[in-house]
Amino acid sequence: MQPTESERSSKTAVAVFDFDGTVVDGQSGALFTRYLFTSGRMSPLRLARLAWWGIRYKLHLPYRQGEARELVFGALRGRTSEEVDAIMTSFHDEVLAPLYRPQAVAEVQRCHERGLVVLLVSATFEPIAAVAARDLGADGFMATRMERDGSGGYTGKVDGPVIAGAEKYRAVERWCDANLGPGRWELSRAYADHHTDADLLARAGVACAVCPGTTLEVSARRRGWQILDWDA
Repeated sequence: MQPTESERSSKTAVAVFDFDGTVVDGQSGALFTRYLFTSGRMSPLRLARLAWWGIRYKLHLPYRQGEARELVFGALRGRTSEEVDAIMTSFHDEVLAPLYRPQAVAEVQRCHERGLVVLLVSATFEPIAAVAARDLGADGFMATRMERDGSGGYTGKVDGPVIAGAEKYRAVERWCDANLGPGRWELSRAYADHHTDADLLARAGVACAVCPGTTLEVSARRRGWQILDWDA
């Protein structure tokens, strides 16, 4: 049975923004790796291992999503969780903040003016996403969580799934069900840049491919999604 007009209008409209390549003109994972290496916190050997992971990812060879995150966190082993979070906050403020697209910031504001709940979703680390959501004015965020031990320190392992691909919508669904109520929300708008975000975009009332790569652009044109050039 289709929902009635009153049932549809009673649902909270949600807008979801991908972070890397959409809100910011860059990829936080690669930029954070460079930040750690140039500041002397990451060894050349660890950098080479990350480069090999990136090659496997690009060539669609076998790889594990959490491996790259664990390699990055391994460079911070021995530091307290407060020190690690402070490093990620400094990285955001020094490297990512200047890369925010003005159009993305303006679009978040427009969504709020329309009464939408705005969420940020990203494969990046939670502490980075938390600062980004605060600065962007998002109402909530979902990002990759790293495991903590009983004393609150980071173990260096991924806790749960990496928030990438189809996991982005599942993370949004969990947040909305918990904070808005199951069946009491709808994904009104979604903004993303990469072909792996197609699952998230396909579930939105209005799908916006932001500065898309070739694969996503072809899919967006075929499906009638909006294509936004936020580099203009």
